[in-house]
Amino acid sequence: YRNLPGFPGTACYFSLCSSGSGEDSLDSLLNQRCPLTPSLSPRKRTTSQSKTEPPLLRTNKRTIYTAGRPPWYNVTGTTFKEAFVIGLCGGSASGKTTVANKIIEALDVPWVVLLSMDSFYKVLSKEEQELAARNEYNFDHPDAFDFELLVIVLRKLKKGKSVKVPVYDFTTHSRRKEWKTVYGANVVIFEGILAFANKELLKLLDMKVFVDTDSDIRLVRRLKRDISERGRDIAGVIKQYNKFVKPSFEQYIEPTVQVADIVVPRGGENFVALDLIVQHVHSQLEKVRRRSALASAHQGQPLPTTLSVMESTPQVRGMHTIIRNKDTNRDEFIFYSKRLMRLLIEHALSFLPLKPVLVETPQGTIYEGRRLSGKRITGVSILRAGETMEQALMAVCKDIRLGKILIQTNHDTGEPELHYLRLPKDISEDYVILMDSTVSTGAAALMAVRVLLDHDVQEDKIFLLSLLMAEMGVHSVAYAFPKVRIITTAVDKKVNDEFHIIPGIGNFGDRYFGTDAPSDWYESDEGMDY
Repeated sequence: YRNLPGFPGTACYFSLCSSGSGEDSLDSLLNQRCPLTPSLSPRKRTTSQSKTEPPLLRTNKRTIYTAGRPPWYNVTGTTFKEAFVIGLCGGSASGKTTVANKIIEALDVPWVVLLSMDSFYKVLSKEEQELAARNEYNFDHPDAFDFELLVIVLRKLKKGKSVKVPVYDFTTHSRRKEWKTVYGANVVIFEGILAFANKELLKLLDMKVFVDTDSDIRLVRRLKRDISERGRDIAGVIKQYNKFVKPSFEQYIEPTVQVADIVVPRGGENFVALDLIVQHVHSQLEKVRRRSALASAHQGQPLPTTLSVMESTPQVRGMHTIIRNKDTNRDEFIFYSKRLMRLLIEHALSFLPLKPVLVETPQGTIYEGRRLSGKRITGVSILRAGETMEQALMAVCKDIRLGKILIQTNHDTGEPELHYLRLPKDISEDYVILMDSTVSTGAAALMAVRVLLDHDVQEDKIFLLSLLMAEMGVHSVAYAFPKVRIITTAVDKKVNDEFHIIPGIGNFGDRYFGTDAPSDWYESDEGMDY
């Protein structure tokens, strides 16, 4: 290791020897069995651009992660720690992607992103396209890469933002029209032949790993890959290798080994080196509990000015009486909940900015009216109970776009975790109505708002709607995000030790959908005062 806490200031080469001295050195390095040995078959993790199968459930249109992303922000709503970025450098076909996947498999950290430098080749001109078709274009030269875009994307990923990554077609030597959206990185693994060749890139890397593989092995791997996966012929591959790949490696890639913290010989087969990398990453990841902090904060504070509570008319009070009553049957519970939702949506829309507009009536006269001062409105529900409010929103707003966020409780830590999200394109330009049935501590609402901000939605364009809120949840959201408009039909004062709203409404999701959650499913995605 070089430049890493607790390790000497020179790069360390890791190789596993079969001699007795090698066994002794292995014992001194590791006090526990290496989790990367083939016999252990570690659980595979989520990646954005690798073939590793993440822990997920797939349906026709949805991908739901079974390993959730824990909070990446503090009680003020700001990111408390940037994503940990590992840079993997090495010659073409040295095994960088294999090393990356091995690290991902062993990390046991959800929401790991693999970012490949291959995605950032420059768009070629017509003349360059013709050179590439004749294997006369040098794809291994620094000028072949769009470093400016790469730095922008990696910097945003490191800060926890959603990014769009280009998809490069190696058969046509061009970028595809569809760009890939990547979001939610606790750890970013960035791999590429020139990953260490740019000073701005180096500043973003928390760990720099050089994968060192024999040149003959790399040539054989490149032949196999380019012929079978990229549609090249053997003569063209060898010509390109001798003319561009080998000289570029010697001139631009090999010298960057000097900036590496770790040099890994034999790539993915070097289990000792990979295990030590994993251990170091784990030591750098911070775990913070924030639900207990939310529960003890803002005691006795006045309600924020961003809160709007619907007037408690006799009708509203009567509907609350019905849905709060534990003896109300499911049909009546659904009916009066829907009525309240419709009123809540109508009330919320009155806070949207409107601009004056003149229209001509059928009688030929001018009417001074109002129209939304903005591009459009998007609804986002916090699953599953927040989804019950979508119908009321669609009944009021014609052709509205909808997104969904699934947040559940980790019962070992008591913290919310992000499991799934699907947001419409270009949501950053919209006013967003964020919907959940109830808000108790505000933990799930905080996470959902943070997700929207990470997708560049403006804070003052977010409207949090809920049928019932606790004062604690209102304060938590308002303290973290003072520009978010909070709108509800009622606010209850207390939250008990199990974080249930008192007097409350019970488990809204179970009462609405007619399901019975296990006793330990309190306040997760079920809309029960979370």
